[in-house]
Amino acid sequence: MSKKGKKAKTPLSDEEQLLLFQQRLLADEEVARKKERLLSLFLKDKLAKEEHNSALNLNKINTQWRTVLREVKTKELHKDIEILSQTFERVVDCKDSVIKSLARDLSEAEEQYAIALRSHMHNIDQLLALQRCRLNLLEENYSMELETLTKEFEIERKTIIEQHEKEIRYLQDVFMAMEQNYIDSEYESKLEFQSMWDDLKNKNIEEKHFLRLQLESVVEDLWRRFQDALKNYTDATEDRKIAFETLKVKDEKSSKDIEVQMKRIQKLQDSILILKGKIMVHSRESEEQNQYIRDDKELVLVQLRKLKAQRTHVREIAQENLVKLTLESNATLKVLRAIVDKGEKILKLAEICRKFETEEEKVLPFYSSILTPEEQEEIEEIIPEELTEELAKVIADYLGMDNFWKRYNKVKLEQLSLQQRRTQLLEINGKLREMLKRYLDGISVSDEVLSQLNPLFIVNYRSNLPQPSSKPTTQPGDKKSSTTYNIIEAAHVISHIL
Repeated sequence: MSKKGKKAKTPLSDEEQLLLFQQRLLADEEVARKKERLLSLFLKDKLAKEEHNSALNLNKINTQWRTVLREVKTKELHKDIEILSQTFERVVDCKDSVIKSLARDLSEAEEQYAIALRSHMHNIDQLLALQRCRLNLLEENYSMELETLTKEFEIERKTIIEQHEKEIRYLQDVFMAMEQNYIDSEYESKLEFQSMWDDLKNKNIEEKHFLRLQLESVVEDLWRRFQDALKNYTDATEDRKIAFETLKVKDEKSSKDIEVQMKRIQKLQDSILILKGKIMVHSRESEEQNQYIRDDKELVLVQLRKLKAQRTHVREIAQENLVKLTLESNATLKVLRAIVDKGEKILKLAEICRKFETEEEKVLPFYSSILTPEEQEEIEEIIPEELTEELAKVIADYLGMDNFWKRYNKVKLEQLSLQQRRTQLLEINGKLREMLKRYLDGISVSDEVLSQLNPLFIVNYRSNLPQPSSKPTTQPGDKKSSTTYNIIEAAHVISHIL
């Protein structure tokens, strides 16, 4: 029974039960924290996957949308190309009609050529003289303006430097005067303070010495009396009482005197404190004045620095303006030289091209429009509807270039026709070369020629050309027709072709 009782569990106390309950609560909280941590990690992973998938899907959508946009853009471009091709064909037709009208107007323009040429050369000479005069005037104006600007710059620079030197001298004088005033005031205040300090110190020492002597005499007198009183006390008690009363009176008088002296000392100390306060006030005032003077000095220095910075800034601006002016002048000179060179080059090219002009171009350099008035009105009605204001302004600015564009278009069309003719001639040349090669291969005998198909190579009435595989259908009553071969010499064929 005792063993069973030992093995049985002992009941837990309240504190142990409370600890066990707290441990269980901590374990449950730890499990909950782990679950929350796992859940947060799972959600973060899921969120990252969703973001990745969303980015991937967005890229896919963008690529598909780009393909759709590309298809739409290609369709629009094809439509534009068709419209442009139609307009180009229409313009080409118009130009063809104009070219045909030029051929009709050639006979009428022969008499006008000489007059137009002379007037044109006279106008070119006048324009060249006018341009040279204009360039000379521009160069003279530029040189005059440059000289005036340099003179103004030098005068302004001298005035600024002189004014700056005057201001520096004035500021130096002001600074020296303020510094001298400050030194004088500081020296006077120091002398006054030292004299007041010495007077107060001497007075305090004298009063202290006087009080000390007076109190020592009083103390010696009291000590002497006290000794007499002691002797009298030893003699008789009555004498003691009388002496005590007298001493008491004297003690009261001495105490009163001591109080009076203490009051005087207190008054002296108060006066000393007042003087010290005045000295402190004076020192503060002097420090404030010194600080005010220092602030003024700093302000003056700041203004001086500002003036120096302004001077440097003005100098830099003037230098930049001068550099900019020189660069712009050089640029204008370069542009003018380029314009002059370009004009001379154009004139030289015009002289060279005049040698290569045909009789038609010499007689009628600029053709007139071959359109009827009705067609011209229809074009003028159609053009304003299609053109914008900006494009209309640009076209209006280039109306003076119509004759130039007429000659340019004429040359361009001739170039295109020559290129087309060249391609045709090249094709004909290639065909002729191929035919000549076949003929040479037919009249020459070599291994290479024998290995290839040759219509002239015939042995036993048979050539090496492939024969048609289909056999003619014969009727049962018909006779067999004998095969015949037509032989034509290659030289005969080539003579008829060429």
